[in-house]
Amino acid sequence: MARPLSLQTITVVKATVPALEQYGPLITETMYRRLFENDHIAALFNQANQQKGTQRLALAHAVLAYAQNIENLEVLGAAVERIAQKHIGYAILPEHYPFVGQALLGAIEEVLGDAATPDILAAWGEAYWFLADLLIAREATIRAEIEAQRGGWTDWRRFTVAERHVEAEGIVSFVLRPEDGGPVVAHRPGQYLTLRFDAAGLPGVKRNYSISSTPSDESYRITVKREAEGEASRFLHDHALVGTILETTPPAGDFHLSVNPPRPVVLLSGGVGLTPMVSMLEVLARQHQDVPVHYVHGTSSPAHHALSRQVQDAATRHGNIVVSTFYENGADVPAHPGRISMDWLRTSVPLTEADIYLCGPRPFLRYFVAGLREAGVPADRIHYEFFGPADEQLAA
Repeated sequence: MARPLSLQTITVVKATVPALEQYGPLITETMYRRLFENDHIAALFNQANQQKGTQRLALAHAVLAYAQNIENLEVLGAAVERIAQKHIGYAILPEHYPFVGQALLGAIEEVLGDAATPDILAAWGEAYWFLADLLIAREATIRAEIEAQRGGWTDWRRFTVAERHVEAEGIVSFVLRPEDGGPVVAHRPGQYLTLRFDAAGLPGVKRNYSISSTPSDESYRITVKREAEGEASRFLHDHALVGTILETTPPAGDFHLSVNPPRPVVLLSGGVGLTPMVSMLEVLARQHQDVPVHYVHGTSSPAHHALSRQVQDAATRHGNIVVSTFYENGADVPAHPGRISMDWLRTSVPLTEADIYLCGPRPFLRYFVAGLREAGVPADRIHYEFFGPADEQLAA
């Protein structure tokens, strides 16, 4: 267990909040520049987030939130869990933490200049290692739990593309089986894989993809939309054929269906955000026929609606899954025209009585997370997944 922060450190860190509000993004930009001078450390990160600047901004907000809540760190518990799960996906190990700490303190000193007194640097050094020790301990527990399961592993493992299926316009599923022929750890419905593309000929590229299949000990399925600017998705669509080797760490993520759902479940997705929902529906249909389920999905048109047959099959097997589909572009099919709205949800599904799981594009999540809170849904019943750096506006 991490040793409690000293009163001196708490006082000094809180006093740096105004400086972090002003210089936070510059500090994190400087930190990553210093950190990435080490090629080995740079290779651990998803460089797409670095190029877009989203990682630097997200870290600046995270550092600010840490300083603002230094006396009440319990409020950051969910964020710590999410970071720990991401670190499992990217194979971050205890020996990597000193490099980050050194880069952070060096950046604070470089940006703040003479204002970065020895007391400030010492306080932030203690504060950094307090948080790092929490993460290291949690990550060790997660790894031990994974390794204790059948098929469990840590670090990167080679998988073969065993099957490839076109699901809809611009959306393809890939079934991945371990090259060594051994079992895999069964994922929790909603979790994701972190793929590394080095073995496939795209070195340095890493991406997270939700698992869209039923949990098993044999394989995983990911369902990927081709993105015009997506280096990884374009590679998968154009070059990942049966036999292609990809590497992945074990399933990770704190977004997953409750093991024993205690109340009705509402699944809400937009576009290719349906992928974790299909995995959840499969488990609900197989194991929880007594749980009422509403699945609401929106996409641009029937041509872009992936995995619809799997959804309907699960609904038929369960018997108490209500499926509602929205198409932005009208079609002569049983579906609602336009987009899902909070007004429709308030009158059509039991919002305040259910656990609600959401996945979709970032604007979709911002709209519905805020709308559900305004509708009176307790925060601990709103569960959502997004990929990329944490978005402070979404979590606010």
